[in-house]
Amino acid sequence: MPDLTKIHEQFPILDQKINGSKLIYFDNGATTQKPVRVIDCEANFYRTTNANIHRGVHTLSRLATDQFEAARKTVAKHFHVANDQQIIFTAGTTDAINIVAEGLSKKYLQEGDEIILSSYEHHSNILPWQLWAQNNKGLLKVIPLKANHSLDYEAFEKLITPKTKLIAIGHVSNTLGVITDLERVTTIAKKHNLIVLVDGAQAVPHMAVDVEKLEVDFYVCSAHKLYGPTGVGVLWMSEKWLKDLPQTRAGGGTIKTVSFDKTEYVEGALRFEPGTPNIAGVISFAEAIKFADEIGMQTIFDHEHNLVQHAQKLLLEIPEIEIYGVDNHKAGVISFNVTGQHPFDVGTLLDKYGIAVRTGHHCTQPLMQCLNILGTVRISFAIYNTIEEVDFFVEKLKKVIRMLS
Repeated sequence: MPDLTKIHEQFPILDQKINGSKLIYFDNGATTQKPVRVIDCEANFYRTTNANIHRGVHTLSRLATDQFEAARKTVAKHFHVANDQQIIFTAGTTDAINIVAEGLSKKYLQEGDEIILSSYEHHSNILPWQLWAQNNKGLLKVIPLKANHSLDYEAFEKLITPKTKLIAIGHVSNTLGVITDLERVTTIAKKHNLIVLVDGAQAVPHMAVDVEKLEVDFYVCSAHKLYGPTGVGVLWMSEKWLKDLPQTRAGGGTIKTVSFDKTEYVEGALRFEPGTPNIAGVISFAEAIKFADEIGMQTIFDHEHNLVQHAQKLLLEIPEIEIYGVDNHKAGVISFNVTGQHPFDVGTLLDKYGIAVRTGHHCTQPLMQCLNILGTVRISFAIYNTIEEVDFFVEKLKKVIRMLS
């Protein structure tokens, strides 16, 4: 196990009091805090290296380009990707999904086609496909949940018809923490020749991800949930799609030559990276990945798993608590409600003790409709959280319940 005291010390934002109490940050599903080395990395870029990349001949531009492309290699290595050109930097998970949706709709998705989603998708992995369906007389189908809030994989295969072209699915539910059985999904998808896009936004902060072993077509994630900056994401696509996915956005950086008659575009990752990217963000994301890799993703998973098990055990002993998605095989997320109380009230009172939780629908309104609830209180863990913080949270939650009763 890592030295948690030393890890906690690397996050300066955690060394403060909120409403007179030491900050306990359990809103990592929304975004993680940043270690000082990531903060320094981004600041140092602007202090020492700031210049635009790829087409400059001066020293700063070459240094910035070297660091940017080194970041691509770091990300590729982290996700066990041999060809770093399959790593495309985007503005985030949402942006990455939109790039894929726009590209597929240009050539591969036809009017009347069907797309399958899961019941627990984030809005980011619903809206681009819904927009496509509305404009193309398409149909979205949804994999239902079982009583234990896991996916009904038998029902998934029954949804597939000759018109089904794609399944877009989250690797981990941001609300329930449930881990999708991607091996089962891809086995079914291959049998029916479906394109598979995986939203890994809530998986990559919690577990090791070997993208090539997953045998999917597209995998997307965001930097800010993995101790990196906001405004940076990754779109990984298979070698086939790196060549075949139609380009829908053009601009500086994507081209070989331009004339008013004809433009030739480059191949590889740059084909999908028009304009000036978030250079400092990408470079500091690589630093965040180095931080996580030095701890070890399995260590992070094991630590968060222990926190989830401990927290669930204590919460299940409270009669007024209902947990959604109780499962041993889940990432560092727990969603619950207090009987008869609005999640907003619970979250607001917890904040009085310096405990940051997320309340509401968590950008999964269709899931809330499936569960027939307005929202939940969500606690989500990171490597800097501790058993002692969980114990303090449960103690104060019991006090909140008494106050609201």
